[in-house]
Amino acid sequence: MSEERSTSNDFHVPSPAPAGWKRPEKITLIGLLSLACITIVLILLLIYVVPTYGLSRIHPRLPMILGLLTLVLAMGVMLGGGLLITVTLLGHDVPFSRKLRGVAVKGLLPVLIVTGKLVGLKREQVQHAFVAVNNDLVLAHCKNGRRPSRILLLMPHCLQDKDCSVKVTHTVENCKRCGKCAIKDLLQLSEKYHVDLAVATGGTIARRIVVEKRPDLIIAVACERDLTSGIQDTTPLPVYGIFNQRPFGPCLNTQVSIAQVEAVLADVLSERASDS
Repeated sequence: MSEERSTSNDFHVPSPAPAGWKRPEKITLIGLLSLACITIVLILLLIYVVPTYGLSRIHPRLPMILGLLTLVLAMGVMLGGGLLITVTLLGHDVPFSRKLRGVAVKGLLPVLIVTGKLVGLKREQVQHAFVAVNNDLVLAHCKNGRRPSRILLLMPHCLQDKDCSVKVTHTVENCKRCGKCAIKDLLQLSEKYHVDLAVATGGTIARRIVVEKRPDLIIAVACERDLTSGIQDTTPLPVYGIFNQRPFGPCLNTQVSIAQVEAVLADVLSERASDS
């Protein structure tokens, strides 16, 4: 496993993946957003139509009040969904989209997962689409908005070789750099780009690290479940997510593409350097 990773200090930086709207992840998310918005509006209309007859018996104006409320909610859903689709298509922030994205990140993913199941998509497919579009928007925010000055590489402890006796969860610099796992290469990246690196054993420790480090951008590596929940928990703090590789199963000697991590760092920091 260690032979597959580069042991050299010179890293090759690949070009970031194209952010065009025709990427499968964007098409998936746009389709699910559209379907979810239509479904919610239909449910709201059903909620209005079914009790209208009974409400008119209580008071003649109650159906009108319920109708106005339904109309306002339906318009809010359509406007919000339309704005999110616009941001996804354009790949950069538009007015009011940052606040809306914060609400959407926390509440929309469960709706998208349910909607995805209705059309035969697996949970993991929806999560990958969600993270891919989130990453595009995070990069757009870094380039078009406030440049990050404090970057944190947040890694799961399962990247460490299972037979290693060195504890790196509290002090990652304890790593002996033997090259049996990705921690050595990640340390080299953190030193090369002058960014923080931390290894967490779970969500509670990860949140504590974020509070202590106070980054304005996190590049996080984790599995689908932990990565999507982490993005939701840290909103509005931008998190660029990278899925780990699990050739030996979950939580055991997992791997990460060092080239992908460096590509993100190089992209963000080149923008920051151009501003200096």
